[in-house]
Amino acid sequence: MSYRAGEYDVIVIGAGHAGCEAALAAARMGCETLLLTINLDMVAFMYCNPSIGGPAKGHVVREIDALGGEMGRNTDKTFIQMRMLNTAKGPAVHALRAQADKFLYQHTMKQTIEGQERLTLRQGLVEDLIIEDGVCVGVVTKTGAEYGAKSVVLTTGTYLRGKVILGELMYESGPNNQQPAVKLSESLKRNGFQLARLKTGTPPRVHEDSIDFSKTEIQPGDDKPKYFSYETEYMAHSEDQIPCWLTYTSEKSHQIINDNLYRAPMFSGLIEGTGPRYCPSIEDKIVRFADKPKHQIFLEPEGRNTKEYYVQGLSTSMPEEVQVDILRSIPGLEKVEMMRPGYAIEYDAVVPTQLWPSLETKLVTNLFTAGQINGTSGYEEAAGQGIIAGINAARKVQGAEPVIIERSRGYIGVMIDDLVTKGTNEPYRLLTSRAEYRLLLRHDNADLRMTPLGHEIGLISEARYEKFVEKKNLVEAEIERLKETRFRPDEAVQAMLEAAGSSLLNNSVDGLTLLRRPELTYAHLETLNPSPITLSEDVKEQVEIQVKYTGYIEKQQIQVDRMERMEKKRIPDNIDYDIIYGLATEAKQRLSKIRPLSIGQASRISGVNPADLSILLVHLEHYNRVTAASHSS
Repeated sequence: MSYRAGEYDVIVIGAGHAGCEAALAAARMGCETLLLTINLDMVAFMYCNPSIGGPAKGHVVREIDALGGEMGRNTDKTFIQMRMLNTAKGPAVHALRAQADKFLYQHTMKQTIEGQERLTLRQGLVEDLIIEDGVCVGVVTKTGAEYGAKSVVLTTGTYLRGKVILGELMYESGPNNQQPAVKLSESLKRNGFQLARLKTGTPPRVHEDSIDFSKTEIQPGDDKPKYFSYETEYMAHSEDQIPCWLTYTSEKSHQIINDNLYRAPMFSGLIEGTGPRYCPSIEDKIVRFADKPKHQIFLEPEGRNTKEYYVQGLSTSMPEEVQVDILRSIPGLEKVEMMRPGYAIEYDAVVPTQLWPSLETKLVTNLFTAGQINGTSGYEEAAGQGIIAGINAARKVQGAEPVIIERSRGYIGVMIDDLVTKGTNEPYRLLTSRAEYRLLLRHDNADLRMTPLGHEIGLISEARYEKFVEKKNLVEAEIERLKETRFRPDEAVQAMLEAAGSSLLNNSVDGLTLLRRPELTYAHLETLNPSPITLSEDVKEQVEIQVKYTGYIEKQQIQVDRMERMEKKRIPDNIDYDIIYGLATEAKQRLSKIRPLSIGQASRISGVNPADLSILLVHLEHYNRVTAASHSS
């Protein structure tokens, strides 16, 4: 028997990293929101690596924060180590990475959700969607409770028909032995969705007291760490960071794996799903890179109040006893005690080309999906999709146009466009190389790219927006001041240049010219001619980057402007590609499947070549003329 349990504007199914961001965004935008999850004890749980950020992923966390999301703030509150990666390279690939206190992260996020107005958190296993005339109007739980909604967001992670595989052992399960969602998968299939079978995995956890750290290399955090959130000013635990440790697999490790490959599920045929190429299991690495004598292994603490260490780089589904042998063949782990074995998990995902760029499904109106259900891997990718799905679910309720992040505006836009335009046949991971405009999509300028949008949609407060505008004005004013400031070849300037290893001046130059020298920093100029007002380190950093890379930035902006002209050439949703004379058959098939919103998006579809685009443009011009003529008559 079913019963009506409540009515909401937005319902979010799943309280992982995507679900938390989706629910918070919808509630903060004024929608009565219900967040349903299988287990209240697993809200924002880190089933895999207890870390946030890294290349491209760290950029996404900053973009989420600049939009008004929670992941960055929550990480700043709960990190045990913070480190900026790739500092020897240019600013486009600088990436912040935090080691989080796994349990504190989870509990802090749950507290935020429980305290959020208009947001109800409830335990329940959703088994069916209520769909009427192609519109999703609610959900049904295992207990028979029916909840009505104007928009529904699916963020089911790896729970859909989840199956855990450990050696020869295989059983239905969500991650970390949680209950799987089986009937919801069936509901999606009944409603016409094409599902893919994917696989991911996790490494074993070991006991701290059984590790010989003297045989490993310490990996400390930064002395003066930066933070993910633009709102964070100082965290006391920055002074008490916990190191990670680096070791390597050995020749013996590789021999043990090779001797037991016949028992590895991914080679024995037990695993059906496709695994992540950029985060392979240790057995896959040994086979694919047989010439490599060793592989990096990072030992990462899971929190301040636990002895568990995460063995990063040793993801595996080998039998339990084989995992112990592998661990004990690694320097520093000769006497290690394994607390939890690693395992693989298979799950269903929605083929993402069935989504619009807003993350609303094409098959069912008012139904959105975000996170691993869309074929991605990683907490950050999930959260980035989650905030966009939550925003657009709320805007659908409010009768507003969807928010679509362009590829030139954010890594979130790159990821979503890749998914809905190209699809994926393996768990998708964001990489800096996926972003063609990465010099514009830097870690340092996420606020300049996203905060105006966050303010416009109601997720950034007036006070925060005013602070952002003040920073932007200070950067512009300081650049202008340096442009007007002359540095002459006097004794102080020449001494500074000589100490910095820079060529001496023959004539006076302005500050911008001097700052563009690779070996000079803003701090060098500041010692000679400081700003008359106190500037924050963020402002100084932004001034230096904008000045040093102005030529490259301007060139990339020209490319963006060219692509934006293609993005503005909209394609009607009802266009019939089959009747367009001259289009290649493959192009017709791909365009009909993806239904791109613009010529720009069409240009990124595999199988659509420049000749097809030219024919499509000619057809659109004719279509627009006919449409305009019919309207005028």
